[in-house]
Amino acid sequence: MYPTRTTTVLLTAGLVTLLGVPGAEAAGAAPSSLYVNRAAANCTDGGPGSQAVPFCSISKAAKVVEPGQTVWVDAAIGYYKESVTIDRSGEPGKPITFDIIPSAPDPETGEVLETYWTDGLTISGASHVVVRGPVTDDGIRVLGSTDVALDGIGNGWSKSHGLVVGGGSEDVRVTRSRLHSARVEGGSRNTVFGRNTFFAQKSLEAAEVVDAPGTVLTNNTVYSGCKEGIGVSGGSTGSKVFNNLIYPADYCSNFESFRSIGVSESATAGTAADYNLITGGYGQSGSLGMPYQWAGTGYRTSAEFTAATGQGAHDIVVPSRDGVGAHLGGSPTIDSGDPTAPGVLPTDIDGGPTADDPRVPNTGRDGGWIDRGAEEAQDRLSMVWSYVSQNNWAPVGSKVGVRMTTDSQWESTLTYHVDFGDGTAPVVSKENFVEHVYGSPGVYNVKTKVVTAVGREVAGSTRTTKVTAPGVLTAGFTATPVLPTSADAGYRVAPLTVRIDTPGATVAPWRVGSQKVDFGDGTSSSRAGLEKVEHAYKTPGTYNVTVRLTDTQGAESTVTKTVQVDYAPSGYVATEPFRLLDTRTTNTPIKGGSALPVVLWAGQNVPNHGLGQSMSAVVLNVTVTDATEDTHLTVWPSGQSRPATSNVNIAKGGTSSNTVTVPVGADGKIKAQLNAGKASLIVDVVGSYRPTTGERFSPVTPTRVTDTRTSGGALGGGKTRTVKVAGVNGIPASATAVALNLTGTGATQPAHVIAYPDPAKRPATSNLNVEPGKDKSNQAIVPVGPDGTITLFTNSGSTHLVLDAVGYYGKDGKALFTPVVPKRLADTRTTGKVAPGATTTVSGLPANAVGAVLNVTATDSTGPGFLTAYAFGGKLPGASSLNTLPGVTVPNHVTTPVGTGGKVNIFNSYGGPNHVITDLLGYFTQG
Repeated sequence: MYPTRTTTVLLTAGLVTLLGVPGAEAAGAAPSSLYVNRAAANCTDGGPGSQAVPFCSISKAAKVVEPGQTVWVDAAIGYYKESVTIDRSGEPGKPITFDIIPSAPDPETGEVLETYWTDGLTISGASHVVVRGPVTDDGIRVLGSTDVALDGIGNGWSKSHGLVVGGGSEDVRVTRSRLHSARVEGGSRNTVFGRNTFFAQKSLEAAEVVDAPGTVLTNNTVYSGCKEGIGVSGGSTGSKVFNNLIYPADYCSNFESFRSIGVSESATAGTAADYNLITGGYGQSGSLGMPYQWAGTGYRTSAEFTAATGQGAHDIVVPSRDGVGAHLGGSPTIDSGDPTAPGVLPTDIDGGPTADDPRVPNTGRDGGWIDRGAEEAQDRLSMVWSYVSQNNWAPVGSKVGVRMTTDSQWESTLTYHVDFGDGTAPVVSKENFVEHVYGSPGVYNVKTKVVTAVGREVAGSTRTTKVTAPGVLTAGFTATPVLPTSADAGYRVAPLTVRIDTPGATVAPWRVGSQKVDFGDGTSSSRAGLEKVEHAYKTPGTYNVTVRLTDTQGAESTVTKTVQVDYAPSGYVATEPFRLLDTRTTNTPIKGGSALPVVLWAGQNVPNHGLGQSMSAVVLNVTVTDATEDTHLTVWPSGQSRPATSNVNIAKGGTSSNTVTVPVGADGKIKAQLNAGKASLIVDVVGSYRPTTGERFSPVTPTRVTDTRTSGGALGGGKTRTVKVAGVNGIPASATAVALNLTGTGATQPAHVIAYPDPAKRPATSNLNVEPGKDKSNQAIVPVGPDGTITLFTNSGSTHLVLDAVGYYGKDGKALFTPVVPKRLADTRTTGKVAPGATTTVSGLPANAVGAVLNVTATDSTGPGFLTAYAFGGKLPGASSLNTLPGVTVPNHVTTPVGTGGKVNIFNSYGGPNHVITDLLGYFTQG
């Protein structure tokens, strides 16, 4: 296997942790460290090699390093394109050391580089040298050197040996490395290979020892090529081959004659081999051919080998490599080696300690449990799950238990630790279930950890347990309105939503296992524990809410409370008008007696427009046309009964429109229904009201803004006219929208009128439908455009327009709007007509209301005239609210100030007596 950077991370895992990453030198102290970082912008080989100004090359550090110094190579750059030669020496107890500063974690993968690459590494004529971590392209050479330690090194593929120890070197130790075809030669003595992985080049031995007495190969994993796995020859007497795992190259043509271990006759003196494990290929069965050769003679089995040579008495030879390896349970490598073998290390190639696998017998020497090969089987414990009994809830004096489960396969070796979080000493046990009795009420964090036999700790998740005072289950709850917040941008809070909070008001010594809430409107909610629940009522009103609780011990408790549900006061959110519905485009007229649901597109994308997810009411311009008979239209919230009110009155064959303010149903819809006949319905959105957001409203005494009869002349078809509405007539320049009564008179032909904010963006909607010979009015809420203006447009003919301001919306507004289910306040058809010049007083509004939104209808009129709504006790203004026509029923959306006692006056002009019907759509209050 080619040692990639990711693979090589494993080589030195834990080494830097044990040694510590260097810090800055103490002031005045002789430098104990040099630094190399080719990635640093200020690196220079002409500098001091300090942490602040590092060298750019490893070679520069190698030329100046002194005994006792450590050269710290930053791994962040990954590749140092240089061949490094180390020819300087340390001293006994003061070696020259080359070590690693790991890279920062990769932001995407989290990978940390703990190695670096070079073209090549040569240690020549040096002594007392330690090198950790480099991986080379051209191999590593140790020549004529003494007391050299190479740890966690590696090399790439090449046609020659990746590591060569020669030139009479002595006491070279190669550990925890991944190497391609290593060779010891040239009279080198006492070379030790421990816990390495050897990957053989096809034409080379994986580990070749030639004329190198005293060479030790212990606990290595050998992936052989087409020659010997481990070959010892020449004058390599006194060599030791122990605890190695040798895989064959079963792709070779000479596989039958392949030798896993070969020792020439000249090297047998003092040489020993034992506790090695040799496998066949994947899926192989039967004989391995000739796995041993000793002094020129081949042996097919370990028994033959031992009988003839006295070697390999504890070797294991298996026909297949299937099931062999440290990560495979039951592998014959596990706990079967010789812990006293020469060169044995306390940790494996990955830094893992020698560990006793409880699942297999200890068949190693003298009952030892070291494994064969470079890797040591470990408890792969990585996860701990903790569970607190009593459902994490119990009164003082009750036993609370904690059970821990893990993904460990070595559970019998684990130790369990539990800190119950109340200041008592943690409980340590070999059992995975421990109990504890708390002495006082409180909420405690229970922390757990599990420790393996080799001391590795894995923490479990912290669990919270509630300890209560002893007592009796007593149900309780609070009910509060749920209002949208800025955090609810993607979540709809329906009007009339109430939160029932049981956790905050219930006394529960034991955990509640069942909660049922009867909302008093025919619906209910069940939960498996004590939990806050939210419910959207369809209609405001008074409800008896009942909560029934059952705890885990079987105790029950019930409580009933009266809950008042009302619409929340809301601010106004203007939008550019857009058409929501036009039944003419689908040829589906509405029919009398059949309610049409209208979806308000809450939370969905309407190009260039939008309706809030959590609006409580919507402001519409509703037009009815092509009626087959005299009729009227009622609009109301979905989910509620149709009220005895009306919004638009229409004569057969005519067109009539009116502004409608209506609460939104719990399902985000409204309903519209004709009283009789058929007609087409057009719905345009003007704006909406939302709790906790939007602008407040300030009513004003109805004030005339413009009258084209006295200024500017009639508005011609296809023409526009800009009118100043903010910064004049008591309406501040900061107003964001104005409420106007728009009246058309003197129209030369049927047409529609649009009032809109941006003269460059005329919407495909309408506010008023005018007809020749009729004065027609409608209220409009229009966003304020550039310089405090709005723009007026009519599509054909010409018409005079009269605009009366009744209020404005803005940041300095005074009042919020509370919608109501449409409600009839007064109907003079039961008390008598309002005479010309007379005033009728309408009561029934909240005493604290400062403004009201009404639908006022004039009917059974005997002559043309107008009605004016104004505050009770106030002065009659010189403006109108709707225009009356003889024999025609005329409705209009009216916003008006409210006088003392929650009353409104409606004045009838001198045109003739009228019946006046007043329906309440909502009201404004300060606060």
